[in-house]
Amino acid sequence: MTTKILDTSRGMGAVLAAPRDEREDILRGMIAPAEGMYRYFPGEVDLVAMHRMSFGFPLDRCEEEVLEALERMRAAEVWQRMSTALTRAVDVQRAATPDIEVPDVVVLLVLGDPEDQYFMGPLRGFSGNGSVPGYVQLTVWPTEENLARVEAAVVHELNHNLRYAPGGISWDPSTVVVGEQVISEGLADAFARQLYGHTGYTPLGLPHLDDDAVLAKVISGLQVTGMQNFTAWIHGDDSARRFGAHPVGLPTGAGYAAGNRLIDAYLAATGRTAAEALHVPSQDVIDVALSRLH
Repeated sequence: MTTKILDTSRGMGAVLAAPRDEREDILRGMIAPAEGMYRYFPGEVDLVAMHRMSFGFPLDRCEEEVLEALERMRAAEVWQRMSTALTRAVDVQRAATPDIEVPDVVVLLVLGDPEDQYFMGPLRGFSGNGSVPGYVQLTVWPTEENLARVEAAVVHELNHNLRYAPGGISWDPSTVVVGEQVISEGLADAFARQLYGHTGYTPLGLPHLDDDAVLAKVISGLQVTGMQNFTAWIHGDDSARRFGAHPVGLPTGAGYAAGNRLIDAYLAATGRTAAEALHVPSQDVIDVALSRLH
């Protein structure tokens, strides 16, 4: 495995230092090495549009605020810490599953939009994507909470990469069920917790971690089919409304909270670590977990 953490520290600085009418082109150049993360999208993808859709920092406002945030990220050595964390995570995973095929990974870290109320509110200034093997994307606003969990956040997304890499769990957007994503999020958190303790919990799921009603509601949707349903069942009603999906009556982060409880029940029942459970089919996890929880 080779890890290429894009130098977005310098890249974002260059974007913000340029005249506004030149920023889009510079941003495209910064993101271009990671454009393979959009390889499953139909047609040609506008990287600037995807940046905006992913809560990326604005190009025409908040310059001073974003530059100050960039300095906080640099001072916290975020890029170096991600590199160290990824190396450690791969070593732990290989020790647990020696035959695993570890893909080369490109990591794209960008600052978020401090004026996006959904990003800064329900999402707590953080969004990540590691579902496409070979790519990890993190959009971050450097709150104390987010800076404290840099390692856990990137390791969570790496876990998704490893689960769906060749030789792992297959993924078909039209036939995948909500239960796969729920278990995937729980497993990624459990792996991050295996390495980094409590900071491994994705923060938006923490308020509902012990809520039995939320767990029961998520369990009722585990067999719902199709990736288009994930927003409502995993991220909750606020996310569903933001992205034009139908709310199902869940708070933000419900799927993460339920996923953590299900995977923890499975690990307790089997004596496995999260790393050892990387390629366990989600239905196997669910069956064992529900028998223990009930």
